[in-house]
Amino acid sequence: MIAVNNLSLQFADRKLFEDVNIQFNPGHCYGLIGANGAGKSTFIKVLSGELEPQSGHVVMKPDERLAVLKQDHFEYEESEVLETVIMGHKELYDIMNEKNAIYMKADFSDEDGMRAAELEGEFADLNGWEAESEAAILLQGLGIPESMHHSKMAELQGSDKVKVLLAQALFGKPDVLLLDEPTNHLDIQAIRWLEEFLINFDNTVIVVSHDRHFLNNVCTQIADLDFGKLQIYPGNYDFWYESSQLAQKMAQDQNKKKEEKIKELEAFIARFSANASKSKQATSRKKTLDKIELDDIRPSSRRYPYVNFQIGREIGNDVVTVTDVSKTIENVKMIDNVTFSMGREDKIILLGNPLAKSALLDVLAEETEPDAGTVKWGVTTTNAYFPIDNNEFFQGSESSLVEWLRQYSPEEQTETFLRGFLGRMLFSGEEVNKKPSVLSGGEKVRCMLSKMMLTSANVLLLDEPTNHLDLESIQALNNGLIAFKGAMIFTSHDHQFIQTIANRVIEIQEDGSILDKLMSYDEFLEWKQQQKVKK
Repeated sequence: MIAVNNLSLQFADRKLFEDVNIQFNPGHCYGLIGANGAGKSTFIKVLSGELEPQSGHVVMKPDERLAVLKQDHFEYEESEVLETVIMGHKELYDIMNEKNAIYMKADFSDEDGMRAAELEGEFADLNGWEAESEAAILLQGLGIPESMHHSKMAELQGSDKVKVLLAQALFGKPDVLLLDEPTNHLDIQAIRWLEEFLINFDNTVIVVSHDRHFLNNVCTQIADLDFGKLQIYPGNYDFWYESSQLAQKMAQDQNKKKEEKIKELEAFIARFSANASKSKQATSRKKTLDKIELDDIRPSSRRYPYVNFQIGREIGNDVVTVTDVSKTIENVKMIDNVTFSMGREDKIILLGNPLAKSALLDVLAEETEPDAGTVKWGVTTTNAYFPIDNNEFFQGSESSLVEWLRQYSPEEQTETFLRGFLGRMLFSGEEVNKKPSVLSGGEKVRCMLSKMMLTSANVLLLDEPTNHLDLESIQALNNGLIAFKGAMIFTSHDHQFIQTIANRVIEIQEDGSILDKLMSYDEFLEWKQQQKVKK
């Protein structure tokens, strides 16, 4: 259990939290959500003791231990991997070091013997004899092989360092576990393993993540940080989102009778509860869904951008034909003799090496020429491209956002129209006069999406469009692409984003060839797993 009493924190003239009183209980995984800048990571730092609030305090039982996912990937460069994991339990690690130091003494005294005996008892009480095997199991589950367990942290790649730090946080079954973006840099297998671990974890978990699929799988409660307050809702992220949207719609419809509102909300709760009872969480003792009352359903104050890709022309049956295309970058063959065609209803997710995926999209968008082969677009097609690196569109631009967007408008549009368009993408009031060169990563993405929407293209090429976006913008983009009537090829690491949009999977193999499957993302992952079992 961990709680905050009368917590307040202010940076400069901005209040992040004001008189927050909340308790996080064992047996629950809390998804901490809030718009960008709401203070999610800051709240985690306050809970961990890294930051001191201006007023209020954090409460834990004296005998309980808290663990937090470290964000400094270079903190343990000179330590061995296995040792770094065990460091997650400071008391145990200190006992190990003191005990070993005593046994290394050349002049071992009676007092040393008595102290060593005390330490051995404490060591056993903390399950110290199982420490190395537990650390090894965590590392292997996250994809760090035994051959790397005694390597120095400095020898590991960035993604592997993240896995070690995650194993460090999980080590020793902490009473309270704080995880800030734990799925960043993890592969699919590691994310699945982490989901299973948290589903079966009996203590208190508080997690910040932009991965909605992950939040849906592991969370039993949502902690919504909004306007400096924290409100806890039962259920996972999808339930919070759908119910808050429904409640907002109800609140806006003043003519709807109260009885009708109650019936609609009750029907929604019943559907959710029925689905939840079949989920993985329901198989775990602590994941039984709390009874949801009507009072739990409240409108959200969140602002969602309006993402709506309208096509200017109906698309024909022949969208694009790729024939024997190859591309080498810096002496590495990214794609080799790739051949495929795309139909009007295809929404293709590209999987594989990120550089290879971007190389193929660059060729399709005619940003670069293939080394060999051809790309032939259908006569009815128009495409719009979202590159993974969009900085060149904003560098050195000293104009306003209105003028920046005007240059991409297919016809002369009034300032009122462009301001309205930007307003729907959450640039309101004086924000439309911002210089494009000073925008944040998320603001640049919203501008790029605005630029693409203005083209009315019937084919979209999107390379990691959810990067830098908050949950609200990801949800809005997800909904907009589900509704899109054209064809699409995209890349993403967001499981729910992929599963709800793609109907076809093309995976670029290590040798540059492709694996092409007409199936959903989940079906593809299951198929891949079956192939591994057969081998």
